[in-house]
Amino acid sequence: MRNHTRITTFILLGLTDDPKLQVLVFLFLLVTYTLSVTGNLTIISLTLVSSQLKSAMYFFLQNFAFLEISFTTVCIPRFLYSMSTGDKTITYNACASQLFFIILFGATEFFLLATMSYDRYVAICKPLHYVTIMSSNVCRRLILFCWAGGLLIITPPLCLGLSLEFCDSNVIDHFLCDASPILKISCSDTWFIEQMVIACAVLTAIMTLVCIVLSYIYIIKTILKFPSAQQRKKAFSTCSSHMIVVSITYGSCIFVYIKPSAKDEVAINKGVSMLTTSIAPMLNPFIYTLRNQQVKQALNDSIKRIVFLLKKY
Repeated sequence: MRNHTRITTFILLGLTDDPKLQVLVFLFLLVTYTLSVTGNLTIISLTLVSSQLKSAMYFFLQNFAFLEISFTTVCIPRFLYSMSTGDKTITYNACASQLFFIILFGATEFFLLATMSYDRYVAICKPLHYVTIMSSNVCRRLILFCWAGGLLIITPPLCLGLSLEFCDSNVIDHFLCDASPILKISCSDTWFIEQMVIACAVLTAIMTLVCIVLSYIYIIKTILKFPSAQQRKKAFSTCSSHMIVVSITYGSCIFVYIKPSAKDEVAINKGVSMLTTSIAPMLNPFIYTLRNQQVKQALNDSIKRIVFLLKKY
């Protein structure tokens, strides 16, 4: 990794300088991070041990939970450490690594959400061929495609970003190393890389959103043809969790690409980052658990087995 300047560390300003608010933010993030990791690890464990959760849908859900843990872990523990110790510095290499993994996990998540919508399309529109189409080999290849797509889409802007110079300021007005505030403090000409970042982000969002919208158009058309209301309700319930997560993910992107005033831009950026790095990863396990009968049943069975073993010993 090349660094063309004397600056080898950055200072992350965080969310607030108010000591009382810092305590509240610390406790809030600690709770949300703990719940996020616990909830997503629970989903991963259930999909590994439960015989009821062996379809392609739960394989993708397992990978989604792993992505959520990875994404929030890249962002939140470093900020919690900063607030607890007062050390706001971060090295150039650590900042670059954090930025790389934030964008990689974020881009991969978009591709995975599109893949999960295709899985729901096959399950509802082609149920008799579901097992054949969504075989184990196909699922593994789709997951590999998600990671490869995420890596390919972020490589061009990140390669250009490694040549940025930082001359006058090393203060990042954020609680993590995000692209926008980093570009603002660079003394290099950042116009081209800014356009590339926007182009890659919009391309990823549009490509995956088109896949999701097309999948759900066919899904809704198929469901509406079902003869019984019970069948329609059951079919919609299998998609509802995914639709809620998609709405949260893409909804947060809207605030990134609107054009706020300069005064509000930093606050909006921090707010969206807070949503995507701490709140959304915490909510997703609850969304999938509370709205999915098979996951709820598998969780109840696992709890009963654990209670039985504890009583036995």
